[in-house]
Amino acid sequence: MGERMSDKIEAMLRQAIADARSAGDLPAFEVGELGIERPADSANGDWTSTVALRSARLAHMSPARIASMIVAHMPESPSLSRVEIAGPGFINFYLSAASNNEVFRTVREQGENYGRSNLGGGAKYQVEFVSANPVGPLHIGHGRWAALGDSLCNVLEHAGYDVEREYYINDHGSQMDVFGHSISKRYLQLLDVMAEQGCSADEAREALLADRAAFVDDAEDERPCDHPLMDQFNDALGGNAYGGDYIVDLAFRFYALDGDSRADDSEDARCASFRERGYQMMLESIRDTCHTARCDFDVWFSERTLYEKGEDGRSPVDRALAKLDDLGHLYRDDEGALWFRSTAFGDDKDRVLIKTNGEYTYFASDVAYHWNKFQRVDHVIDIWGADHHGYIQRVESACDALGYPREFEVLLGQLVNLLRNGTPVRMSKRKGTMVTFEELLDEVGADATRYTLISKSSNQMIDFDIEQAKKQDNTNPVYYVQYAHARICSILRRGAGVTAEEAIEQGMDVVSSRAVGSDYDLSLLTEPTELTLARKLSEFPAVVEGCARDRAPFRLTHYAEELASDFHAFYTVCQVLPGKDRPVEPALSCARLAAVDATRRVLALTLGLIGVSAPQSM
Repeated sequence: MGERMSDKIEAMLRQAIADARSAGDLPAFEVGELGIERPADSANGDWTSTVALRSARLAHMSPARIASMIVAHMPESPSLSRVEIAGPGFINFYLSAASNNEVFRTVREQGENYGRSNLGGGAKYQVEFVSANPVGPLHIGHGRWAALGDSLCNVLEHAGYDVEREYYINDHGSQMDVFGHSISKRYLQLLDVMAEQGCSADEAREALLADRAAFVDDAEDERPCDHPLMDQFNDALGGNAYGGDYIVDLAFRFYALDGDSRADDSEDARCASFRERGYQMMLESIRDTCHTARCDFDVWFSERTLYEKGEDGRSPVDRALAKLDDLGHLYRDDEGALWFRSTAFGDDKDRVLIKTNGEYTYFASDVAYHWNKFQRVDHVIDIWGADHHGYIQRVESACDALGYPREFEVLLGQLVNLLRNGTPVRMSKRKGTMVTFEELLDEVGADATRYTLISKSSNQMIDFDIEQAKKQDNTNPVYYVQYAHARICSILRRGAGVTAEEAIEQGMDVVSSRAVGSDYDLSLLTEPTELTLARKLSEFPAVVEGCARDRAPFRLTHYAEELASDFHAFYTVCQVLPGKDRPVEPALSCARLAAVDATRRVLALTLGLIGVSAPQSM
């Protein structure tokens, strides 16, 4: 991948410290981290080191004195134009124009591998995200976890981790029965409407949907006569039901498949049939929605498998609890309930695993599931909604007890506020109303949806304005960044003398090679905007590593916007191709085309890591 400039500066610093010691200008002391980083203001250099500040106590010298001794012994390098001491002891490094510009060549040579690192050392990481119950369509909150989780996986892979994407299917428990009963009741209502009104199944379906629309519109339940079917539905199920339109649609689908043959089944038999078949349909819908959002999983893990008994008569849950028991972490209370002694691992209270009546708790599933995970991977990252904050400690305690301390972490995500032209979109859990993730993708598109949902830290709420995300102007950040990429592709096509159709057929890498050629002199690039563009490109590897280390892929959207801005500033000042009354030397044009192409590649890389396309034309 080539030696990074930060590594070169570190080597020079360590050599200078060693030489200063040999000359007697510095005492012997342990040199740890050199504190090499990018200063926020380029006026303070391209790189800076705080090693002098860090070493003052150990060396028993002032930081300024240490810095001066280090700089006095700094070896000469064509990579540096100068090294200066600033403030109380910062050592600032200014790159030569040739070294600064070399990033353009590096990017073009490394292509999609630019910015890759071995930060992860090949460690096997698993990221589990979305994991919605398969009893309804994904909503926009699930969409945020899809965008966050998949982007994080992309970043981790680029930083040298071996990543597995996993979706945990919550297909065990009472919510599945509620789902089945909901479909069953709607199916019977469909038959009743057909019989009472003498209408077709299509007309009965429309009647159920219209009744439900009236229920939703009657926010205060002041007009019950307008929605008797919905009220009957809720009353029959004691309010414990899934009431969305999709339940009516599933009942209609089952009528199309079964006719009225299920009417004479027992409620339990009908519920079981609709539950299992409806579950498969919803799971297929969830898979399709995730795929549309460019979020595909390596593993779809069924919770039910945790309760399937093996040849020894025990399930994975049984074996996980036996493991904890063998380790001395379980006990039974006077009433026979089984408890995990989680307070021994920092939890505020012990947690029950099996109730007095012999029923397993949800936590028992989580213990078995996370133990299963650690049989497959080295480290686990779960992405949960912020409302699950109180659940972290108990799962972390279980992982610690099973022998995996510090190998489990949770990213919590805040809610998404859905707006349209600044006005909140009305949604109600009680009424079963929401804009589904699929509907959002259909209206806004995967690019704008993913970009917007990944644009802020997961611990911040997102205001997602549908109309703003659809705008085709520079007020829309994703459009602004994509337009920069498309503009670059247009420049390279003109430089290569090819049409847009030919560029699509040949690929932009081929087109750019034709436009730039193989021999270009980057030392010709001396304009401030050219140097700024090079500096921004050289930041990309550190940005990716920081995103991976801090689990913060949202920073890539900020980087993409800054890079697009730097490119537009460069293109405003610097003539790339000769135009009417605007000549440019051929050699300078080639060098600038190389810079333009390098920018294209990094923009495409950045967008690709967050699952957004890089269009050639707009």
